[in-house]
Amino acid sequence: MEEFITPFLDYLSVERGLSRNTIESYRDDLKQYAAFSLSRKTASAGAVTRNEITEFMFFQKEKGIDANSISRRLSCLRMFFRFLVRERIIRTDPTDLVESPKLWKKIPDTLSFNEVEALLAQPPLRKPQGMRDRAILETLYATGMRVSEVAGLRKDNVHLDVGFVRCIGKGNKERIIPLGKKASEAIERYLAARPGFLGGKESDLLFISRLGRGLSRQSIWKMIKQYAKQARIKKLIKPHIMRHSFATHLLERGADLRSVQEMLGHANISTTQIYTHVNKDRLKSVHKMFHPRP
Repeated sequence: MEEFITPFLDYLSVERGLSRNTIESYRDDLKQYAAFSLSRKTASAGAVTRNEITEFMFFQKEKGIDANSISRRLSCLRMFFRFLVRERIIRTDPTDLVESPKLWKKIPDTLSFNEVEALLAQPPLRKPQGMRDRAILETLYATGMRVSEVAGLRKDNVHLDVGFVRCIGKGNKERIIPLGKKASEAIERYLAARPGFLGGKESDLLFISRLGRGLSRQSIWKMIKQYAKQARIKKLIKPHIMRHSFATHLLERGADLRSVQEMLGHANISTTQIYTHVNKDRLKSVHKMFHPRP
């Protein structure tokens, strides 16, 4: 079955325009399933049955994988086997009629406004790297962009004169997001120091390393974790914590759900609605704390 993984991933990249991070996630999912199928001594992709797909899902559950991840892996397998049917490599799709595990919505971790302020204050503005890091943090919080989107942000996609950023997100979809005064000022300060990172070289990317190269998603995440530690923030820092905080703080202050959906680049508003649960939890805690009969 492994021989068909690379052609499938090429199809997702070229024809569907999925991001590199999504492609790598699908590669890992398919390799896990291929190993499982091999352990069941399945002869070929055409010999995979619906029962085997179901067994794989229960096997993942026994390993402690959460329902969201199992559902994503099932979605990946569905796309894979439909691709094989379309290419006439197999006759029938074994994922047909396989039910997705019931999903539960986990409320995302967020920072409070004071924690965000403490985090943003950490980069030392007397140093070029501190100017860059402050601009990255301000951009993440001002726009709600994914870490990977900020890492891939091009200089000509940022329009400081009108206060907007043009973001190319998942599936090559474009969205325009307001930048805000604080983020614009931070980027402008960084741009004055940016030539020192390049050392005479050229780069279309906005944010670059000390070696004049693009920053990876992992390096930005590590940077956020380091500054969070300096700010004595005890919460678990995940890559999307600034994105989650952006959405939650907007909704807490009265922003409408559709606008937040558009800025986040969610295809379905149900994905954005998770942040309304965070807001409800906060309201419940306030009620419990201040109501005379909690």
